[in-house]
Order: sequence, then structure tokens, then C-alpha cells
Amino acid sequence: MKALVLENFNTPYQLKEVAKPVASKGHVLVKIEASSVNPLDLKIKSGQAAHAKAILPGIMGIDMAGTVEAVGEGVTAFKPGDAVYGMTGGIAGVQGSLAQYAAVDADLLALKPANISMREAAAIPLVFITAWEGLVDRASVAPGKTVLVHGGAGGVGHIAVQIARALGAEVFATVDAAQNGLIESYGATPINYKTLSVEEYVEQYSSGEGFDIVFDTVGGATLDNSFKAAKQYTGHVISILGWGQHSLAPLSFRGATYSGVFTLYPLISGKGRKQHGNIMRQATRLIESDQLKPILDAENYTLDTVEDAYEAITQGKTKGKVVITVE
Repeated sequence: MKALVLENFNTPYQLKEVAKPVASKGHVLVKIEASSVNPLDLKIKSGQAAHAKAILPGIMGIDMAGTVEAVGEGVTAFKPGDAVYGMTGGIAGVQGSLAQYAAVDADLLALKPANISMREAAAIPLVFITAWEGLVDRASVAPGKTVLVHGGAGGVGHIAVQIARALGAEVFATVDAAQNGLIESYGATPINYKTLSVEEYVEQYSSGEGFDIVFDTVGGATLDNSFKAAKQYTGHVISILGWGQHSLAPLSFRGATYSGVFTLYPLISGKGRKQHGNIMRQATRLIESDQLKPILDAENYTLDTVEDAYEAITQGKTKGKVVITVE
């Protein structure tokens, strides 16, 4: 099969002919049709994501969508011909999706939603799993809760806003003013973080009480602001970028809670992979009920032009999730 191989960090991918994998016990062989690009993919390629434990030379690409070609021993959830998607590799030595085929742990997969394309499906897994783990698994989002999503128009953020709305929460999102229409189309309230301080928007949008759930997708100073925006006693702050050093005093004085999300752990450790498959089935349910839809960049990249895709993202020229079509 054809695959993009990363020989060394911060070097171009090499398109090569490599051995086609086989479906071992508990795995399925997937003919890959689309692979999406996450910011983490760029960090891995440049050697700036040691936590992903990439092993070189290797085939990168975290998210995929495709068609099952064969199933290994013990697999009963899928059969040849099934359209599937998932966050399936590209880290810790697990083969990624920048290839024509991959042998994938069946626990990581779910049936693709029938009402979206392979390209749209490939854009979903990492961002949806990350948002779901934070909002549902950690913070138990529910009807009546108030949710503030920082970076609400970003990859994880726009999915988090839609999940929280679908599960009945009242949702607010910090965004540039140009993204107000997008956030409002989801039934959420945009907050201009450039013109309002955290104290001002907490007063304006929560009568000074703070929010039940604050979901940080930005990190840095935004995480510090998240601590100030949490509701007294019952507030719960979740961050997907909780690196660095932060003072917990503002959170402690509120008697609130903090949780971190590390979406890569099941792929790295081999533990908890069934939960990722379970979460992907929730994604299928929400998508098929028209409660969630990803935003895709209009440009169609292939294995031959993947370097162009990465460069476009780096230069900030993309609008929505970039997807690589695998031919």
C-alpha cells in the first residue's frame, strides 16, 4: 500500500510503498478514505509533542474514516463493508491514518454516521472525544447547567458548544466578534473576550455568580481566567491544555473543582480504548439526529499534497478542519 512515512521530526513526509497490514485478533483492516489534520498532528511532525510518544520512522495521522475490508478473530461489532471512523493511531508507535490501509483496534471504532461524508466523519474523532471527556465524563453536563466554552469557534470548541447544547445546557462561548453568527447558530451566546474582562462578562452573563462548567480549550492565561469564572462551590473547570504553572488560589477560594483531559492516554497505554469507541457511538447518535456537524475547510488535499495542507494551517489560511482524502 501507499503511505506517508515520517523519517525524522521536522522533515517532509515521504510517500512510500509499504507492506499492507493484516487484521490480527481484536482488530479490523480498514481501507482509509479520509484522514483529518489536528493541531497535534503538526506538533508531532515538528517534534514538539513528546507526550504523544511518536516512534520514528512511522506513519502519522490520528483521525480516520474508511471502510472495513476484513475483521480479525473475535471481532463481532463490525463486518466487511461497514463504514467506520475513529481516533485510531499516529502516536506511541500505533500506525496512523496517512496510508491506504490500517489494522485498527476494533474498540476504537464506531459506525460512521449515515448522513455525513467520509471527509466530514474523519474530522470528528479527536475533537469530539476530547470535548465529550471534558463535558460529560468529567463535568457531567446536564440540562439546566450553564457552560462557558473558551475558544468556542476552534476545533474542539465548536464541537464542545454543540455537545453542551445537545445535552440541554445553556451555553456561552468566548470568540472573536466575527464568529458571533456561528455561535448563535448553535443556540449559544457569544462573548467578546477582547472587549470584556473576565469579571465583566461573569457579571453580565451570570449575574456575578459564575458558570457551572468552564471548558478551556486555549490554555495559558485563559485557564487562569477560567478559575475566576467558575461558580462558587459547584463550579467545575476543565482544560485540555493544562500545562505550565498556574495559581490555583482563585479556584480554591471559590471551592470549585478542576479536571484535566488527556485524550491520548488510551492509545498510548492500551487501557480504556472501549470508552473511545463508546464516545464515538455518541457522536454518531448526535450527528444522525442533526445536533452536531463539523466545520471543514473547502480545500481538498491528498497524500501527495499533505505538505501543502500543513503549510496552509501553519500560515492561518484555513477555515475549519483540514481533511486529507486518501485515494
